[in-house]
Amino acid sequence: MTETAAPASQVYTWEPSNAAIAARYGLDPADILRFDTNTSPAPPDGLPGWLAEPLDPSINEYPDSSYAELAAAASRYIDVRPDQLVVGAGADEVLDLVAKAFLQPHGAALVPVPTYAMYGVLTAQRDARMVTVPRRPASEGFALDVAAIRDRLDEVSVLWLCSPNNPTGHLERRELLEEVLSAADEQSDPPLVVVDEAYHEFVGETLTTLIERHRRLLVVRTMSKAFGMAGVRVGFGVASREVIERLERVRPPGSISTVSAHLASRALAQPGYARENVTRLAGERAWLSARLADMGLPAVPSVTNFFLLRFGDHAAADAAAESLLRGGIVPRTFGPANPLRDHLRLTVRSRPENERLIEVLRGL
Repeated sequence: MTETAAPASQVYTWEPSNAAIAARYGLDPADILRFDTNTSPAPPDGLPGWLAEPLDPSINEYPDSSYAELAAAASRYIDVRPDQLVVGAGADEVLDLVAKAFLQPHGAALVPVPTYAMYGVLTAQRDARMVTVPRRPASEGFALDVAAIRDRLDEVSVLWLCSPNNPTGHLERRELLEEVLSAADEQSDPPLVVVDEAYHEFVGETLTTLIERHRRLLVVRTMSKAFGMAGVRVGFGVASREVIERLERVRPPGSISTVSAHLASRALAQPGYARENVTRLAGERAWLSARLADMGLPAVPSVTNFFLLRFGDHAAADAAAESLLRGGIVPRTFGPANPLRDHLRLTVRSRPENERLIEVLRGL
């Protein structure tokens, strides 16, 4: 178990643009394929039709700061009350609101690693310590080490969790999550337990049913993954009313545009296409995993729209990433201090794009 408090500028670097990657490797930006961002390979069916429909209120006015229409649509989809929701510009803004509302300078947050890099970024931005607890080994599905987490809960004000976990692609066992929640509730000053369910639609399991029982639980959702609306930037936090009130105090009044709010509301009223998208991507994941296994590159099992490929060591993973980039394929890499430093993470995309990935990998 370790603690880190590196400046935010040293913790994370935003991914380079297609134009920057193309310029570096002498490629056409149109030929760059992003296998690093976990986005849907295509926008949702019918999106142009939604754009053509009249918007109310008009875009010449600021959005309703309560986002009542969007909150109502989300509450029906998630099956919670509107006042148990806070909206944000993507799940990342909801996570940022958590850091602003619950992390004080020189405070601390607990992070089981490996997991989503933004938790460390947001903790560092608040000048807080990041208490890291290693997950169980890959042979145990990178599961949470509940005993190790319990030992450090009294030190922190926020516990960052992710299920299914990014970047391992594993669903956390519900009984382990409930053990952690119960342990957190037992603290004299219970931390906020954040469960990031960005990939909820890929598994159907959720902890939103527990927000009344565990008053310091916040569940985070997004329109970016299954709904294929990453560019629209809409996410939600679901929690008890007292948690939502604290987040509302630090939420900007207009971070979601009128257009984004209306598109997301319309999408939430027609969730069938998100389910179809998940089914399609699951089929592509199985096809791609089988092709990779045939090549001697077995993927780590995943329930999401991405998976890990393990190489011999960090140097081998770096060499594979460089070769992919020269072919216009952008993988997600991991730094030397990351426990997944000998892996690459790859998004599942469309069949033609996945075939191109296979073609480039054959040349490694």
